[in-house]
Amino acid sequence: MQLLLILVAFLLPPGAGAEEIVGGREARPHSHPYMAYLRIQSPGGGAACGGFLVREDFVMTAAHCLGSTIRVILGAHNISRQERTQQRIQVRRAIPHPRYRRQNLQNDIMLLQLENRATRNQFVRPVALPQSQAQLRPGSRCTVAGWGLVGQNRPTDTLRDVQLEVQRNQVCSNTFNVFNGQSQICVGNQRERKTAFRGDSGGPLVCNNVAQGIVSYGNGVGTPPEVFTKVSSYLPWISRTMRLFKTTRNQKRHHTTPPLMDSSSLEQS
Repeated sequence: MQLLLILVAFLLPPGAGAEEIVGGREARPHSHPYMAYLRIQSPGGGAACGGFLVREDFVMTAAHCLGSTIRVILGAHNISRQERTQQRIQVRRAIPHPRYRRQNLQNDIMLLQLENRATRNQFVRPVALPQSQAQLRPGSRCTVAGWGLVGQNRPTDTLRDVQLEVQRNQVCSNTFNVFNGQSQICVGNQRERKTAFRGDSGGPLVCNNVAQGIVSYGNGVGTPPEVFTKVSSYLPWISRTMRLFKTTRNQKRHHTTPPLMDSSSLEQS
């Protein structure tokens, strides 16, 4: 039940009475050109998540951000405005990891194939992924960005960011009985009130310009530490999936492919 409550909290849409980046600040406009804002529609209603561009035709996010339809906004700073820098693209195919488990948020990673390829420019640019499964050292300083609320009933429409510190696995093992150090990263110094929170699910943990993690879950009250999916643990699956599905630059907008595909046929990492 506790984990379910955490999950619901992370998925609350803007204006729903939740917090967002805790202890952060408004980001310099377009200083994170890989950031994606996801508008999610499901039978139960709407929600919002973060994500990040990893190739012109793919956005990465958390698997628990899956919905019936997803629309991606790239190049945004203020998501409530129609900024000239924005590119709004429908998701053609959502591909959650075949071993994702909603009950314990294991393998909480998903690729979104875009209907049309994004146009790369100074406002929209993919972020690098890890080249190997090398471990992040405890004490490493990384950046998380996202849109959401800055306090109870205090919405913000502008992108915010915060610097967080990678922790030893034991810190999260002591806090979360489902933590898995092989596929997850423990982030956030307990002596600092700095963390990603509600509405930030799916956003990247960027360390030295490389996306090392994906916002997954926390304790539900906005205090560190919190758990990120470890991107480097899924590099074979990511590579295979993006090779299998390619979006041509002039992809037709009308198609018969459903937004959700059965990823069980893909070999997992």
